[in-house]
Amino acid sequence: MSGLIPKALFVTLLVALDQASKWATEAYLPWQENIGFVPFISLFRTHNFGVAFSMFSDAGALPLLALTAAICTVIVWMWARLPPNRHLAQFGLAFIIGGALGNLIDRAWHGYVIDMIRFHTETWSFAIFNVADSFITIGATLVIADELLAMLKQKRNTGQDKTP
Repeated sequence: MSGLIPKALFVTLLVALDQASKWATEAYLPWQENIGFVPFISLFRTHNFGVAFSMFSDAGALPLLALTAAICTVIVWMWARLPPNRHLAQFGLAFIIGGALGNLIDRAWHGYVIDMIRFHTETWSFAIFNVADSFITIGATLVIADELLAMLKQKRNTGQDKTP
């Protein structure tokens, strides 16, 4: 993904998908009622005043808004410096930025982040998250995969990998 326009369009699409899912959540899902989707995923509308796993919920919206903006800035800086041939990392950072911006919009507009996806079993429940959080996770996975592939390629090119 090279070029500023395609990158910006992709990130805009991700943010739009996230915001549309949050709008639909607020418009159509009942407050904190479990709606079964598949055996281990439910829809569950709630608001997160913190960050991941509701950490720092008592910090207030402004410090978390500043933290999210700072993280976005660092990731955009990293993205700008990334070689264009690092395709997985390019997409990964786009996903991370799209997700972070989606949550930043929520925090700036509402003072909290809208969450709606609950991963659970009958006896255990994982944190409730949203589409933006999923984008961030997908992005991090792509960046890690890109780094691992780059390490393998470098190892192969330097002759360190002696496998036949």
